Amino acid sequence: MAISTEKLSGILQNFVTSTNDVQGAAVVTPDGLPLATSLPGAMDEERVSAMSAAMLSLGERIGNELARGTIDRIYVEGNQGYGVLTSCGEDAVFLVLANQSAKQGLLMLEIKRALAELKLVLM
Repeated sequence: MAISTEKLSGILQNFVTSTNDVQGAAVVTPDGLPLATSLPGAMDEERVSAMSAAMLSLGERIGNELARGTIDRIYVEGNQGYGVLTSCGEDAVFLVLANQSAKQGLLMLEIKRALAELKLVLM
């Protein structure tokens, strides 16, 4: 069954517009190819997709080396906000960009909800 990129795009667009403090989101393949994106205008979706996949892959290797088990998410915090990478099944990676005023607990809850929707489309 083919993946519906239109449905993925709709879920991302809804997630970005309806979640406070979220600036962008993307679903990419583990190889770093974009499936669907809703990123701020100045960001290159190809570059962001490649970096997201590389970061999740590296994080998983670090988790294994440090005996931390399966990695749930990679979390990057900078002075401009957050980047959260989460595995979305075996075939995709979910990236969320949030500004620095985001409430982390609420953000993680919204990410979990979006993941459930995304996984249904990716099955």
